[in-house]
Amino acid sequence: MPQTAHMQGQFRRINATDRPKVRCTVDGDPVEALTGDTVMTVLLLRGRSLRRFEFGAERRAGFCLIGVCQDCWVHRADGTPLRACTTLVEPGVALVTKGAEDA
Repeated sequence: MPQTAHMQGQFRRINATDRPKVRCTVDGDPVEALTGDTVMTVLLLRGRSLRRFEFGAERRAGFCLIGVCQDCWVHRADGTPLRACTTLVEPGVALVTKGAEDA
């Protein structure tokens, strides 16, 4: 399905595209990443935000990009939290970005 303007990701890959592929899932959907991608890269290539703000309806997309601001916490499907900006995507990892209120 072609992406429309409102469906495009926040990030766009423009370089280093020759790295080996890594398969993972995001909200149950299969996704291909590249070796060396952070979880944040995978999520923001796919969408406009990482998660919902825990104190309101706003969406969050990270802030500092170095693991200090605590704005990029997301979860593995098993509930394990991780910092999206400093965690490299692992083969087979299942990431969850939708909470019960998003479904």
